[in-house]
Amino acid sequence: MSVALSSSGNIRHEKYERLVLAARGMNRIVTAVAHPCDEVSLQSALEAARLGIIVPILVGPLAKVRAAAAKAKLDLGPYECIDAAHSHDAAAKAVALVKSGRAEALMKGSLHTDELMGAVVARDTGIRTARRISHCFVMDVPNHPQALIISDAAVNITPTLEDKVDIVQNAIDLAHALGIEEVRVAILSAMETVNPRVPSTIEAAALCKMADRGQITGAVLDGPLALDNAISPEAAAIKQIVSPVAGRASVLIVPDLEAGNMLAKSLSFLAGADAAGIVLGARVPIILTSRADSELTRLASCAVAVLVAAARRATIAVPA
Repeated sequence: MSVALSSSGNIRHEKYERLVLAARGMNRIVTAVAHPCDEVSLQSALEAARLGIIVPILVGPLAKVRAAAAKAKLDLGPYECIDAAHSHDAAAKAVALVKSGRAEALMKGSLHTDELMGAVVARDTGIRTARRISHCFVMDVPNHPQALIISDAAVNITPTLEDKVDIVQNAIDLAHALGIEEVRVAILSAMETVNPRVPSTIEAAALCKMADRGQITGAVLDGPLALDNAISPEAAAIKQIVSPVAGRASVLIVPDLEAGNMLAKSLSFLAGADAAGIVLGARVPIILTSRADSELTRLASCAVAVLVAAARRATIAVPA
């Protein structure tokens, strides 16, 4: 199989290809796939299995799963399947596989994100941790030298400052799992100066000071920064911003879900970028994909989960 083309068919996404190759060199992770009842979600899980990235456990109404497999001419013989009454039941049973230790990752199939996340955060049966759950896009933007991590564009609608501490830390931990040695985090706003009338600038400044005090670790933070001077050295130079982050950011933290969603979709539809999705802060990485994602993007999302799981194992193995 060639994974050289994006969904547009003519852009080579080498950053994603490197992610997939890195994941193929690691131990496969058992992944509970919730409600893979259409061709796209089922094919994505089985292709990731064929490439040696994951070991899927397919959880959903068996009649629907088998119908999707027959339509796509896929062989379910090698894979464990667990019957579920409906999508909510599939989400609950997939989360239970994680809670029991049988699965090291969770993957969204053809159900609504809210259904899956509802099972994840359920008080008695879910898999929450003390860390706030947040979403990251790992974006492969053509002509940009490195992958960009954007958070949070899918889970936290209007995060508080306290929420943003965990959102930032989750993104930093992801960057390290992806092998980024020097993580530079830009806290985005509409401007690069603190303005009391723009709350996101005040929160950006607070987050940077919290990093100075060790409340956020593992990266260099700066903010507020506008998008142009966060990713463009030329823009940062023109505005005379002296910063180890300006023009070199690898992580972009947006003010709220609306801003993140617009930024990610602008990059996807105007710049030809692909966006691999992952949810962090639960006991295991959660693979979120969209029906519009290319096959390479779906594989990259699985690859990101493998790298996150490997980093988590390494952390657990280190004695306190």
